[in-house]
Amino acid sequence: MPTIQRLNTIHADFWPRLEALTAWEGVADETVTATVREILAQVRQRGDEALLEYTQRFDRLAGEHAADLEVPVARREQALTSLPAIQRTALETAATRIRAYAERQKLEPWAFTEVDGTVLGQQVTPLDRVGLYVPGGKAAYPSSVLMNAIPAKVAGVPEIVMVAPTPGGELNELVLAAAAVAGVDRVFTLGGAQAIAALAYGTATVPRVDKIVGPGNIYVAAAKRQVFGAMGIDMIAGPSEILVVCDGLTDPDWIAMDLFSQAEHDEDAQPILISPDADFMERVTASIERLLPEMERRTVIEAALNRRAALIQVRDLTEAAEVANFIAPEHLELSIEKPEELLPLIRHAGAIFLGRYTAEALGDYCAGPNHVLPTSRTARFSSPLGVYDFQKRTSLIHCSPMGAAMLGSVASVLARGEGLTAHARSAEFRRASA
Repeated sequence: MPTIQRLNTIHADFWPRLEALTAWEGVADETVTATVREILAQVRQRGDEALLEYTQRFDRLAGEHAADLEVPVARREQALTSLPAIQRTALETAATRIRAYAERQKLEPWAFTEVDGTVLGQQVTPLDRVGLYVPGGKAAYPSSVLMNAIPAKVAGVPEIVMVAPTPGGELNELVLAAAAVAGVDRVFTLGGAQAIAALAYGTATVPRVDKIVGPGNIYVAAAKRQVFGAMGIDMIAGPSEILVVCDGLTDPDWIAMDLFSQAEHDEDAQPILISPDADFMERVTASIERLLPEMERRTVIEAALNRRAALIQVRDLTEAAEVANFIAPEHLELSIEKPEELLPLIRHAGAIFLGRYTAEALGDYCAGPNHVLPTSRTARFSSPLGVYDFQKRTSLIHCSPMGAAMLGSVASVLARGEGLTAHARSAEFRRASA
């Protein structure tokens, strides 16, 4: 049975222990960094030839031509039509809800006219092309396809290029079906750093994109970090996290399974329970011990519970909010009687699930809000993935003659103060002719 850390805010060493518990260094070591750097360089220099070599080496695919790496539209449509009805309905229901939520996030252009006739505003345009990385191998995530592709389509992105590794040539039917439902334009059986390189730099077969989104392993994360600047990326994500704040009145089995739901992602996931009720935490511990043996991913869950899980006792729910804000979790469940009363105290969280009946798993798949969320305490300054991540804002300035004269005087003074006389004279020329 797992040994879960116990923390209590009344102890003098609480905050240092909490900081150590939540620290995460997701930086690749020098070996990984060097390997990724070489792969990026080879794909950038040799294009499709390097792509084929790496795909044959890492994914055991023996295609002779880079064009063989692309999955035809008809194959994706076949995957969708061949799905059992219950799975197709679930995919389409989730897609509809994600799309409806995303529609409300769209930024719109705006402008206003000043008294002198000068017009100021903002133009909003979608990115031209987006790359979507979908993990393969140990696990496949059709939900990630929906969560990443649908907001991009709602934003108006004309082309989405998806890459997904297929070790041994095994295509995941649900992932292909999700691509069809989400409107993905092109799909390639590529994975790892070589896939990121192809999206970042382009080859004769794989088009270059403007932004890369989607999770991956440490090689994918290292590659995204290294290509950033040549294009945009969504984030460098750490292990999955869940923080449950409970008043002690929710069924302890529910809470135990909520903690499991994120612990089963991988051994470094972080499940945490905060409660002012010590007896309740003992009941949750008993539920964990009773339910864990029946879990299919027991080994992974147990490793996560041993490594990074915690049961934290607080004085009251107000203090629970203070601790939650420090942790800034990816997922925060407020499993309490009146969550709307505690909500104003919460400043940092990727997504908040209110009430006893709102399981975090609903957000992972079908509630509507995006499941691509900031991890590793980055919710202090980051937001969930959304339509706005696929839109650009451009400032608009249209001066009237009167506005040019007034602004020219101000700009001239400031520019000369900075010693930039060409700036000043450029503004003064318009002022003089107004």
